[in-house]
This record gives sequence, C-alpha cells and structure tokens, in this order.
Amino acid sequence: MLEGHRLARVEARRPDLRFPLPSDFVQTLTGATVVRLERRAKYLLARLDREDTLVMHLGMSGRFEIARPEGQTRPGQFHYAPDPDPKHAHIVFETEAGARITYYDPRRFGYMALVNTATFGLHPWFAGLGPEPLSDAFDAAHLKAAFKDRKQGPKTLLLDQRIVAGLGNIYVCEALNRARISPFKPAGKVRAARLEVLVPEIKAVLAEAIEAGGSTLRDFAQADGALGYFQHRFRTYDREGQPCRNAGCKGVIGRKVQAGRSTFYCPVCQT
Repeated sequence: MLEGHRLARVEARRPDLRFPLPSDFVQTLTGATVVRLERRAKYLLARLDREDTLVMHLGMSGRFEIARPEGQTRPGQFHYAPDPDPKHAHIVFETEAGARITYYDPRRFGYMALVNTATFGLHPWFAGLGPEPLSDAFDAAHLKAAFKDRKQGPKTLLLDQRIVAGLGNIYVCEALNRARISPFKPAGKVRAARLEVLVPEIKAVLAEAIEAGGSTLRDFAQADGALGYFQHRFRTYDREGQPCRNAGCKGVIGRKVQAGRSTFYCPVCQT
C-alpha cells in the first residue's frame, strides 16, 4: 500500500513517540514517493525518492492499520483484534491512490525518524549490525566465529545485534529449545555440529512466525488490540511447568531470568 505510491498527506497528531519526531517530518514526507519498503533488524524502512529514508520501529505495542477504498486490513493474522482506540492513532499516511495507513501505539515505545539514505549505514542505529538471520550470510561458520572462546551463554550472544540483527527473546528461546542447546552453557563450548542444527532452526522459527503474523505477549493484548497467532505454537516460551515438546524428551519446561528477561528452556534435553 506504500511501495511505489506517493504520499499525498501526512499527519503527525503529536510531536513525539518514544523520541521527538524530526521537525521537518511532515514537510519532508508530504509529496514523497515510497520507492521500496525494506527491513533491517527490527526496523521498517521506507526508501523515498528524496534524500531520506523513513525509519520506523514498532517498539512493544506499535502496529499499522491499512484502510483502502475496498476495506480495511490489519497486516498479519490475529487471535484478538478489537477496533483500535482512535486516541492511540498517532501518525497517518495517505497516498494518492486512496490508501490510509495509520500507526497506533498505546505505549509509545515505537519511534520514527528520517535518516539520510547516502550515509544510512553510518547511522548509530545501523552501524555495526550483524547479518540478517534469514540471509545467506548468517550460517554456522558465522556463529562459530562469533561464539569462539566466549563465556556468555548462546542466548545472550544471539540477542546481541552485532552478532545477528533482529532476533528477539521469544524466538531465541524457541530456536535453542528446538536445537536442544542450553541457553546458559558457555557459547565457546557449543560443538560446531550443534550450530549446524541451530542456524536452520532459527530460520524455521522466524519463517513460521512471519507466516502466522508474529507474536504478541499476553500482557499487551488489551493495549495493543491484537495477538499474533505464533504464540499458539510456542514449544517452550511461556510454558513453565509444562512438558517439553521435543520428541522423546520427558523434561518439564523451566524458567530463569537473564538480564531482566525470562529464559524458558528444558533442563533435560537442552544440555
């Protein structure tokens, strides 16, 4: 609905989200054409026919709703999706083709910015990011080099954006469980053969989540207004005290807190 279309009107209903919006936000975007849409790490990118790229981060509760002449669309498949509260509609994009894309964010953890396209890779948000997890550059050899002699656990390193860009807590827990790798064991001691299993499991988890419309934690349901379907497929995350779903395993999912985040794992098969 945005790619290839000209923005006829842009409305910023407040001067800030998580961070202040650029002072020229509306002026720069109005009349601009979105040449293409991309993603880098957890950022959505709208490449413009001007000098800037519109950078969007959804934070914890941000989402878009698309209204077209033929009806409304919410990207993804949702389990719980009541009508969004208009008071949380902060940014509105309208295209010449008649589409209306509204950004909702009850908690305002998301943010938007304009970044110069020519020096995009030098921006602090993007400089030093690791490869995309679904790219060919992310493979077992990359992980082997990143994990070499490291004492931190695999989960900690997989959440490091300098090693791999865009992985979140939920998907790392899921992939480590499927690969039967301990989140806590020093990464440098994980055998190369296990990394050959881990990489495709990470890619599979992400592919399944994309197909299902993503995941939204339960405590954000009422504010966010939508729950992605992937949480109904969780094999470890948020399943503390329940049986491990790995074939042949009789373990029970446990939970530990690492750096303020919950780690769900099976103490029996994740060794």
